[in-house]
Amino acid sequence: MKTKLIRIGNSKGVRIPKPLIEQSGLSEEIELTVKDNEIVLRSADGPRKNWDQAFQKMAEKGDDQLLEGDFPDASNGWDESEWTW
Repeated sequence: MKTKLIRIGNSKGVRIPKPLIEQSGLSEEIELTVKDNEIVLRSADGPRKNWDQAFQKMAEKGDDQLLEGDFPDASNGWDESEWTW
């Protein structure tokens, strides 16, 4: 898709069509970088956005414990006999 730069005050900008915004997952805030003479736009939201809230909810429910302790008889000695440390 070709488009033109438009004047925005003393700068220039590009209008991004809505389908491209939706397909790329861009949000209100974006990260703009230059790489190999190309301008790269990406969402400023990182891949682990809101994980802190999810982990907080897990802790509140007591759902953040290791499962290993729930199965004390699950060990079969394989680690000690077969694994080289």
